[in-house]
Amino acid sequence: MTTLKYFISFCMLMAITTASIAQEASMEEEYKAENAGWLVNIDEAYEVSQKTGKPILANFTGSDWCGWCKKLTAAVFSKPEFIDWAEKNVVLLELDFPRRKKVPQEIQQQNASLQQAFKVQGYPSVWVFHLTKDEKKGYQIDALGKTGYRPSAEEFIQDIENMKAQRKPKG
Repeated sequence: MTTLKYFISFCMLMAITTASIAQEASMEEEYKAENAGWLVNIDEAYEVSQKTGKPILANFTGSDWCGWCKKLTAAVFSKPEFIDWAEKNVVLLELDFPRRKKVPQEIQQQNASLQQAFKVQGYPSVWVFHLTKDEKKGYQIDALGKTGYRPSAEEFIQDIENMKAQRKPKG
């Protein structure tokens, strides 16, 4: 009888472990940005940026707890004017630091590394940059500038356009 109890316990443990692993794998496949059209993986953002020549606009956010982040999404990122402008001008990358929402370990590590690279200390922080890739050193960041909360899509877009204009070569 004791052997049967151990066997049942073992089977339950295996079922829980398998379900947990499957859930983690499923979460990694399903993990998406809070806003449609935003990427969550720097490698994907880099590829799109290289193909299109557009800079990356990275939003460092605390999507489920940061009040100013939620205001920025409502005032800017969800507006048709911003969505249309972004589609033509930048590659959108969400770097989320939620407190309740689960984020895959690989994305957590990526976001933490970028947070350190950009020395982000508060949210929302929005950086605009180009990347180059060196096989030995990894990504090299060419930052155009940073901004944060702006009360309108117009003001936010103007900030980004000013950053881009300051970096254009004079010819």
